Amino acid sequence: MRFRPCIDIHNGKVKQIVGSSLRDEGNAADSNFISDRDAGWYASLYRRDHLTGGHIILLNPAGSEYYEADLQQAQKALTAWPQGMMIGGGVTAENAPVFLSMGASHVIVTSYVFRGGRVDFERLQALTAAAGKEHLVLDLSCRKRDGAYYIVTDRWQKFTDMTVCPQTLDLLADYCSEFLIHAVDVEGKSQGIESELAKMLGSWGKIPITYAGGVASWEDVDLLRRYGGGRLDVTIGSALDLFGGTLSYEKAAKIQ
Repeated sequence: MRFRPCIDIHNGKVKQIVGSSLRDEGNAADSNFISDRDAGWYASLYRRDHLTGGHIILLNPAGSEYYEADLQQAQKALTAWPQGMMIGGGVTAENAPVFLSMGASHVIVTSYVFRGGRVDFERLQALTAAAGKEHLVLDLSCRKRDGAYYIVTDRWQKFTDMTVCPQTLDLLADYCSEFLIHAVDVEGKSQGIESELAKMLGSWGKIPITYAGGVASWEDVDLLRRYGGGRLDVTIGSALDLFGGTLSYEKAAKIQ
């Protein structure tokens, strides 16, 4: 298990938000924490502590009045920690090489590869060709409905017809090097993890997976370690003292 740090950017600021509250209309989200430091500061900290594989997420849609400000923040982070972090938010086959040239180690993609609620394999193949499988992370962030975890797109607002399950992971693993999976219903709430989801992800274990969402205590981290047999990596956001929470970032940085 590794700790994977994060930098979430919304309306040009580093934030921690409640995932289920994010709305494109009005660029709205309920925020747990809004930093007075820029993304470069956080990336420099992660570089100091040799933390690789963390993610930068642009939470405004491309075309939003804030997207350029988000990009400026992301550029500061990638300049501070070149090849140390991944980036997601508005990535397409056309611009993936641009993000990689900015210093991202990987691009993270959901919405571009789903259309009509299903995987668009033409787009997925184009994306893999443009970025390279070794530089592509598929974000299969999900929300629970009717007892199953459905992949959600467009900044977690739209349900697809696909669930996060071993069959879906098998289907998509040939196109990417890792999966990033936010449990959106608990994202930003620091009220505990989605144990059922974590158990399934941990039992699959064919390529690296990072779980994010709801971690509130070191007990939650221990559960994720147990569920994944050490193979499931973890992101901690709102619960960290770095983002106004109570869990020590310095301790998290030593997770292994």
